[in-house]
Amino acid sequence: MQPVWFSFLNGSDIARLELTDTEILDAVEDGLRAQGLGKTVVEPRVHLVPDPAFNGHFNVLRGYVAPLALAGVKIVGDYVGNYEQGLPSEMALLNLFDPRTGMPVAVVDATALTEMRTGALTALGARHLARPDAKVLGHIGARATSYWNVRLLDRLFDLTEIRVHSRRPESRAAFAERLERELGKPVIVTDDWRSCVEDADIVVEASRLERPEPLLRTEWIAPGALVVPYGTNSAVELSLTDIMDKIVVDDWGQAHAGPFGALRAHVDSGRLDETTLHGELGEIVAGLKPGRESPDETNLFWHRGLSLSDIALGAAMLRKAEERGLGQRLRFS
Repeated sequence: MQPVWFSFLNGSDIARLELTDTEILDAVEDGLRAQGLGKTVVEPRVHLVPDPAFNGHFNVLRGYVAPLALAGVKIVGDYVGNYEQGLPSEMALLNLFDPRTGMPVAVVDATALTEMRTGALTALGARHLARPDAKVLGHIGARATSYWNVRLLDRLFDLTEIRVHSRRPESRAAFAERLERELGKPVIVTDDWRSCVEDADIVVEASRLERPEPLLRTEWIAPGALVVPYGTNSAVELSLTDIMDKIVVDDWGQAHAGPFGALRAHVDSGRLDETTLHGELGEIVAGLKPGRESPDETNLFWHRGLSLSDIALGAAMLRKAEERGLGQRLRFS
């Protein structure tokens, strides 16, 4: 049998790629377009909870992107209390395969990749569903993905007011300091949810709740706003979907199943189903369904995390790593 080799990109390799915001957004958008055109396979994510006492779980995401000739499986740990040990709350590995033979193509440290593609999904959702003149962002949460949410939203909208809040004062202060340093503009740190999100043009809820709790009040959402909730446990009221003109998800197959997600109660109670859903973001990117159609629309984009985005961004990383001579070639057999 001929030798089988695969590429390995570690965290240092990913950093040395120096991916630009445009490269990240374009890669993730290509994956969404392929999904909208029916050129992908998405299996709903599954979860492994090793022990409830550990206060964490693993997400397993699986998919296939035909235009890239890649299938992929990503495993990401989600451990909310890791900060107490000086560890990231989310760490991940992406495995890429040749879908024609099943042979391994690459293993990628997907921790930064997960952060980038999550921020890109948030920003691309806003590109199609927020008002083009949106300038005020209210962002709940300071998790690793939050930085990329704000950075890429600012890239698309050139925000004039950025408000942030998170549960721990030290985390929100450090988050704001990083944003000010990287974006070169002031960031408002708020002491509560209401002052962070009330009347904002774009509201992102990326909280790290240990159990569902309705901390984001529907009455705080301004007409014409876009709300992007993607916390693991719901922080929104059931009435939130009642005020929406369009509700869009990244993938309905996984949004309507599984124990976690910001709108889990809305699905389980029947408030959100295929009749009340406007569509998937990929359909909008592919031009099959409209995005925002008027300044008055109040819209919601719920993303659960899309394996196709992992695969698409992973492929872009592999291409750039090859150009720059980064990574390792490892022998599989």
